[in-house]
Amino acid sequence: MTHADAFPAPVVLWSQPEEACAGKPLLVLLHGYGANEEDLLSLADMLPKDFAVASLRAPIVSGPGFTWFPLTASIEYSLDAVKDAAAYVGDWLDGVKANHPSVTLLGFSMGMAMATTLLRQRPADFAAVVGLSGFVVDAGDDPSFRDGELNATVPLFWGRDQQDPVITPDKIDYTMDWVRKHVKLTKVLYTGMWHGINQQEIGHVSEFLTHEVLNSRN
Repeated sequence: MTHADAFPAPVVLWSQPEEACAGKPLLVLLHGYGANEEDLLSLADMLPKDFAVASLRAPIVSGPGFTWFPLTASIEYSLDAVKDAAAYVGDWLDGVKANHPSVTLLGFSMGMAMATTLLRQRPADFAAVVGLSGFVVDAGDDPSFRDGELNATVPLFWGRDQQDPVITPDKIDYTMDWVRKHVKLTKVLYTGMWHGINQQEIGHVSEFLTHEVLNSRN
């Protein structure tokens, strides 16, 4: 039995009533450490209306909010805990994805770690990934991370501030190395954003989603 088996039933907020979401490309929002499913949903109003947007709550209680996996003070984590959280999200996705022509993931901070982990474990499942002020986990040679199948065709947007005080330099270095090898990268740096999201970045994300997901549909 994995820890994922003990997780609560998923809590999800949708941008529109469920019947209005069917048939639209799905955009899944994955929040950061200590936040909840309401944290990113306000972004839906600033993103293309063609998407059905679902914001998923992380399964582990952390302070006033929730976390995908436990973190130490130095932002270290257990790879097994990351995999449990990814299995939790993947199981939920398997129950809804048939209603949508494509699935795109958007993760903030730790949510970017989740989004890229899901991409690495399911290389053919996602139209695109958006990572905001986050990182990619170092999975070593874990066979469930199928990096070799990612041949730089999946579009990934990575936005961050070089002065971000939260994500440690070793994680940025690993992420930089990984994205250059495995995805079709759009990387944008922002000044004065720190560990956050700003209006300019959301404008860029909206353009990215329109170009890479909506306009590329057959």
